[in-house]
Amino acid sequence: MANVNPIQVQKYLSNVNYPASKSDLVDAARKEGAGQDVVETLQKMPGDTFNSPVDVSEAIGKIES
Repeated sequence: MANVNPIQVQKYLSNVNYPASKSDLVDAARKEGAGQDVVETLQKMPGDTFNSPVDVSEAIGKIES
């Protein structure tokens, strides 16, 4: 699976209140209609708690392809 672009992911997380857990992010993305590729990317991110959208983008960048 190719990693998705962090900007693509962020459009599904616009209503998230930070700090947020990984499960909060996955739930929010699903609620906003994210595809399986986005959900899987969120699930593969290192870390469990994210303080901002920047933290999420940085974690996505650390996923091994």
